[in-house]
Amino acid sequence: MRNLILVIILTVLSAAGCTMIISEQSRKLVDTEDSFKVIKSSPDVYIGKHVMLGGRIANVINSAEGARLEIVQFNLTSLGYPEDTFLSYGRFLATNSSYMDPMVYRRGMLITLVGEIKGKKTMRLEDIDYTYPVVTIREWYVWRDSELDRNCNYPITRPVYDPYSYGFGVDPFLQRSYNPAYIPR
Repeated sequence: MRNLILVIILTVLSAAGCTMIISEQSRKLVDTEDSFKVIKSSPDVYIGKHVMLGGRIANVINSAEGARLEIVQFNLTSLGYPEDTFLSYGRFLATNSSYMDPMVYRRGMLITLVGEIKGKKTMRLEDIDYTYPVVTIREWYVWRDSELDRNCNYPITRPVYDPYSYGFGVDPFLQRSYNPAYIPR
């Protein structure tokens, strides 16, 4: 009996960890399965349709009309997580009628959103005129793992067993972390 209860608890916890972060109501509104590449090529065809997109925040601008996020698009996994790869089909603008604090929605954070395509907007991006698809945000989720305040375990504070040291001691400079060097503010 005790094992059965343990199995049920573990099943419930593992199922809860694999749930979609965007609500079912918003996901039901998504009425196009076309890729971002197709949508970006002709956003006027998709005006009024809802899409689920994700990527990395490149810029946040607030004005009297509300907030505008510039997002570098990445493909989404089956759970809605943006695959942070070197493959992107461009950028899009996500607008919201309320203020979005740039200290909360920082540059570099990963975001997933559901929104309605409103058209396109041409703006300067560095030295070129760039045409962005514009999406009005209905629901969004900022991924905690994308925050830059992850703990960096370099330099090493305690000796770590290294099977390749052959008894010559531990050299902390040979055991660099895979995380970027980051100093908390």
